[in-house]
Amino acid sequence: KAPTPCIMLLSLASKSPRLPLFSFRTRRISSSTLTITPTTDESRFASRPKQEDLKFGTTFSDHMLCVEYKNGAWQEAHIRPYANLELSPAASSLHYGLSCFEGMKAYQSDTDDNSADVRLFRPEKNIHRLKASMERLQMPGTDFDTTELLELLKRLVRLDQRWIPKGNGYSLYIRPTVIATHPYLGLAAPAELLLYIITSPVGPYYATGSFQPISLLATSSYVRAWPGGTGCNKVGGNYAPTMKPQAEAVKKGFSQVLWLFGENDEVTEVGGMNIFFVMEQENGEEVLVTPPLDRGDILPGVTRDSIVALAKRDGLTVEERFPTMAEIKEAADGNRLKEAFGTGTAAVVTPIEGIQFQGSNIRIPATGEWTQRFWDELTGIQ
Repeated sequence: KAPTPCIMLLSLASKSPRLPLFSFRTRRISSSTLTITPTTDESRFASRPKQEDLKFGTTFSDHMLCVEYKNGAWQEAHIRPYANLELSPAASSLHYGLSCFEGMKAYQSDTDDNSADVRLFRPEKNIHRLKASMERLQMPGTDFDTTELLELLKRLVRLDQRWIPKGNGYSLYIRPTVIATHPYLGLAAPAELLLYIITSPVGPYYATGSFQPISLLATSSYVRAWPGGTGCNKVGGNYAPTMKPQAEAVKKGFSQVLWLFGENDEVTEVGGMNIFFVMEQENGEEVLVTPPLDRGDILPGVTRDSIVALAKRDGLTVEERFPTMAEIKEAADGNRLKEAFGTGTAAVVTPIEGIQFQGSNIRIPATGEWTQRFWDELTGIQ
């Protein structure tokens, strides 16, 4: 068997590479000046839901990390008890959508009993993507040291380690966020920011449980992203306009929206996930098809990148291109559409069993061999 591709896991016990202190300028984020104010309120932890009752993104851990950017510099980082934020009603994030975020997870298995066994899955990829999102929004301070922010994140997770639920499908979801706090109603790049990280113990993303097939409603009436836009970044403005079409899809009995683009109905993403199709070519060879990143309207997902690496390692040809709905329907009619699945941090891998497009129902075998293999390997690594 070929060696596993470079998919890095980070143990919280390991220290991130540290640069000499003299190399940090005042505008950089630094873990060396971190202050920690531990909570004295045990009621939050005592009243947390039972693990089997956890709903995604509704329960929050004891602490949060906050770092302000103002006066042209990042200020000292502070881990403090989880609490509401205080913002000016003129903060530009509230008026112009100047916000971006990330999603990542910390894992701990049933046998883990110390911080050396808490794991983060490829966290450096998320931090680099956060930087890219900040740059796209013309936020200042994007030259921070990613290893320093990662060290701060690790200290937050260590502090709230007891909140990490154990077992298959459970994890501590980590949400780094940057918002513009600049109190200015003019349409301009912000001069003040707040970078904060909160964490949330979570179970399966879907109420039906982990790794259950979903059905999709393909729509060209709404557009998620377009070339030259912000689809390749994780900015808040990408997600607010999806609420209405998602609600319409759910009302019709579907789990997610399949986003299309252009006059040829090119497939782009599914809900908030990247999408993959396993298709059989005329020569009988199977290929893995997923939309490419070079047009700027597809999010460079960390799970997507991992799936592509694993597929190439295992000898499955990967085609990064935009399949059309006509191609998908033709492949399904000819029994050449073997599998389809979505990928993302929250759900990891989600099998797709059907797509409705222009009144026609496209059935897809679920769950396929490759879908199962990728699920098994990724959850095994994590």
